[in-house]
Amino acid sequence: MGRMLTEAAHKLGYKVIVIDPIENCPAAQAGAEQIVATYNDREATLAMSKKSDYMTIEIEHIDTTALTKVENSGAVVNPSSKAIELIKDKLGQKKVLQKAGLPVGEFSELTNKNRAESLINEYNGEIIIKSRYNAFDGRGNTVMTTPDQLFDALGKNFYAEKIVPFKLELAVVFARDTQGNIEVFPVAQTIHKRNICVEVDIPAAISQEVKHEALDVTHKTAELLTGAGVFAVEMFLAQDDQILINEIAPRVHNSGHYTMDACETSQFEQHVRAVTGMELSSTKMKVPAAVMVNILGERDGPVELNGVEEAEKIDGVSVYIYGKSPTKIDRKMGHINAIGDTIEAAREKALKARRMISI
Repeated sequence: MGRMLTEAAHKLGYKVIVIDPIENCPAAQAGAEQIVATYNDREATLAMSKKSDYMTIEIEHIDTTALTKVENSGAVVNPSSKAIELIKDKLGQKKVLQKAGLPVGEFSELTNKNRAESLINEYNGEIIIKSRYNAFDGRGNTVMTTPDQLFDALGKNFYAEKIVPFKLELAVVFARDTQGNIEVFPVAQTIHKRNICVEVDIPAAISQEVKHEALDVTHKTAELLTGAGVFAVEMFLAQDDQILINEIAPRVHNSGHYTMDACETSQFEQHVRAVTGMELSSTKMKVPAAVMVNILGERDGPVELNGVEEAEKIDGVSVYIYGKSPTKIDRKMGHINAIGDTIEAAREKALKARRMISI
């Protein structure tokens, strides 16, 4: 994400400084100045604030206390530390959404063994145990198969959700500028395997009624968050066609990578515009359909990249390699965008390109 934000910022005339613990990180490879430190390093956050006109994030699992401190000292931080603090706690997210009357699935804190036992009956044993913090791509989530798993989660910053038997998974990326104006990208369908997004289809294969509901939920969610930037709302389309919010991300998102080739403005340019006080640009699609396929690592070891040039010879295909090292099983190493007249045509191109590439 940092690499693609850096590239977008450079095109708009901005210099970029990043904090990353890995020397010569992907953003640095794209020309960003790098402070080598962990994301929770308070001194690094302070150093960045002194060198920057605008501060933003591309991962929410950070020390928001340090961010609040520099924010209070006058640094321009977007999204706000308050929004990041809310979203990084998945249980806190759910509570705020529920209190606001927004649609979420059933969930519960795991306060004691009696409560855990009652949940097994209430949710008919259909329970997923989720980490409140630092979870992504399914990491930190466990589908309960025995009651002991629920009891083991007590007191360990986990909470429980009732499993939602959904038809589709959807996502909507939106941007808000410093004046509060909002631009929303099209509703996308996300397809997951092993709890990892493997494909995004745009536009989503949903009715106009569901589309309007998804966009309405997105706008209402936006009202709960503070600060500027790009956000993503991940949703379930339940069997009764009801929209349920799964999670919010306070940053550019995997479900929005298609915007780099399919929309008039990419989510990365839009984020830079939003956090620097620029006017937001158009989110309209400039092609009939698009498919994004993630390039996931298939082994553990050094990067050995092959097939990209051949893949990009396919009409309507663009390949983005992130510069991560080493490759790891299921690590997101890049993505493929394919455009076409239909989802089916775009998917065929994207999958053909993916078969050509090894990393």
